[in-house]
Amino acid sequence: MRVIVHTGKGGVGKTSVSAATALRCAEMGLKTIVISTDTAHSLGDSLEASIGPEPIQIHPNLWAQEVDARYSMDKYWGRIQKYLTSLFAKQGVDEIVAEEVTILPGLEEGAHLLWINQYMQQGFYDVLIVDAAPTAETLRLLSLPDVTRWWLEKVIALTRGAAKILRPINAVLGRSNETLPDDSAWNEVNNLFATLDKVRQLLSDPEVSSIRLVVNPEKMVIKETQRTYTYLNLYGYATDAIVCNRIIPDEVTDPYFAMWKANQRENISFIGEAFGTLPILRAPMFGQEVSGLDRLRLLGNELYREVNPAQKLFSGKTHQIEQMGEDGFRLSVPLPFADKKDLDIYRSRDELTLRVGPYRRNIVLPYALWDLEIADAKFEQSTLNIQFKR
Repeated sequence: MRVIVHTGKGGVGKTSVSAATALRCAEMGLKTIVISTDTAHSLGDSLEASIGPEPIQIHPNLWAQEVDARYSMDKYWGRIQKYLTSLFAKQGVDEIVAEEVTILPGLEEGAHLLWINQYMQQGFYDVLIVDAAPTAETLRLLSLPDVTRWWLEKVIALTRGAAKILRPINAVLGRSNETLPDDSAWNEVNNLFATLDKVRQLLSDPEVSSIRLVVNPEKMVIKETQRTYTYLNLYGYATDAIVCNRIIPDEVTDPYFAMWKANQRENISFIGEAFGTLPILRAPMFGQEVSGLDRLRLLGNELYREVNPAQKLFSGKTHQIEQMGEDGFRLSVPLPFADKKDLDIYRSRDELTLRVGPYRRNIVLPYALWDLEIADAKFEQSTLNIQFKR
């Protein structure tokens, strides 16, 4: 099964692109499901179909689903949360407050990942399209196993130890152990994290999964998308295309749009500088709202033309960041066919600009590198390696 995740700044048209991509895959004969992981669900509106928390077939070879995070949280976390809530309540914490603070960090987003694992195991679908939440939420989702590992190992281990102590004490005092989870409940938690780790491995395997960044040709949108792309590289996720949506067509000659079109041309050129050799899929701004299968089909035709959207569109990474020891990082930028004499580097606190001959490449740096200095830069085996240290 191929997994394609669309993400980007809010309002750029991720849902329309996801729905159009899914429809095109389905009409190519691939069994396709499109799921929404955005809490502000609009996938059903885009498809002009009534969909819910379980998959619903809406067209030959096409299923759709708006994931219900609360249901998944109750299923995978409910038993442990009830115990922790009871434990806090006995210490005088208000029950409503206790229930809120015992929600596992990131689990609401992580509930979406559990469906990806289920569909991968079932093997029924050929393609899974994910209409992801805006970039900040998607990054939290993709980094979930790392973020919650501390919570699991420290807090859960502590409370599990408390349960082992309290169980025999309650038996002596004649108290009920109903609120104390048994080993099967703890096993459920471990299985949950094993599943999240497994999904992360799937999403970071470029032969299985691709992330596609949806942008509009606007400078602010492009800058945020650059930052997202850098963090995706940091976590090891493969981006295989940029989807540039809502480009004003050339046939629009009204003078009112002249300045807007000029700005868009400049920004599209900037996209090429910012994302290197990543392919750019383009879609025009339509004269009407893109919803319903007929209009989504038009969008899919514009985006992909003769290309199969389910295939991998790009191999490799345009840059990669690796931690080197405790106080350093290495930024590697493949520059095939470049000449060392033509290379220049310009650095501001949160950005790095590379000049290769007449061309520029702009890389937004992750927060971890902002206060580090460039200690060394070497051009080796067609790759520029830049060392950052304290």
